[in-house]
Amino acid sequence: ILAVVALMFSTNIFAQNTDYENNDWISHSDVKGSKDSPLITRFKNSIAQYYKVEKWDKYIMPISKIENMGGAKGWEKKLEISGEINRIQYSVSKDNNPAFVAENYKNALKSSDWEILFSGCGDNELGNDSYEWCFYYYGSDGLGLDKFGDAFSPNGKSHCYIAAKYETADSTYYAAIYITDKVDESKGLHFTLITQDIIKVKNPDLGLVTAKLLTDKINSKGHLALDGIYFETGKASLTEKSNPALKNIAEYINSNKSKKFFIVGHTDNVGIFSSNMTLSENRAKTVMNTLITKYGVDPNQLKAYGIANLSPVVSNTTDRGKARNRRVEIVEQ
Repeated sequence: ILAVVALMFSTNIFAQNTDYENNDWISHSDVKGSKDSPLITRFKNSIAQYYKVEKWDKYIMPISKIENMGGAKGWEKKLEISGEINRIQYSVSKDNNPAFVAENYKNALKSSDWEILFSGCGDNELGNDSYEWCFYYYGSDGLGLDKFGDAFSPNGKSHCYIAAKYETADSTYYAAIYITDKVDESKGLHFTLITQDIIKVKNPDLGLVTAKLLTDKINSKGHLALDGIYFETGKASLTEKSNPALKNIAEYINSNKSKKFFIVGHTDNVGIFSSNMTLSENRAKTVMNTLITKYGVDPNQLKAYGIANLSPVVSNTTDRGKARNRRVEIVEQ
């Protein structure tokens, strides 16, 4: 079930803001065809000024400050993502300044199990002013993300940025949210602009582990990654979708009473190593305990360990690689 972020939610999605309701330069109702993301609901009383969905494209998402990079500006840490891309621009009255809007986004995202990859407000935290950030972020001389269009140029006087990630069994979602204070005195324009990009990446389809596959792989290689095991995001709690795989694993172990096995948890390289060690061990123990308590496996046949990102199967430089490295393996003792 997709988590819905409660961002000061208002059912009146066509609400007008008195601060700029008579301004001809801005729409006072949602742009035709727009709809809110099922993952992130809009900030209270904001109005959708722009909406676009690309079924598939490439997206580069910064997760660090902008800084000098060989004579130009850029981001040392960034994710290269491919998938469905949805851009929405919302306007909200100027009394909701970028820092206030960003704080509400962050709190709501965290409460709905999104992982904040990077966030900041102002030139010091983001590395430079909004105009230079936007030049390299949206412009063709930089990341070129203006190709997804807009109703208003995202640059402004003050600015905040949030990069976040949310995982389900089937997909990984990324959110890049840029919030600016838009001021144009010649047009009498002053409001807060929220440019929200959500990128949906379909997780690779994994075949269900079977008792026969376990037999073949353990006999030939001594170990096997247990595809079909799913945890709640960032936790060691199994989801019900794991039951078919767990049943098959238990069938294999119960058919090999003379053998003993390690259940080993692995993570990608994102986050603090000590935390990943704890998470990987807890996930391995959860699998082990479930096999024992729910499926009747002899506890003397199993031991559980976690080794974080010490043994990747592929590079962690891509999201697909990270997805493969987040796994639980069964290893013959």
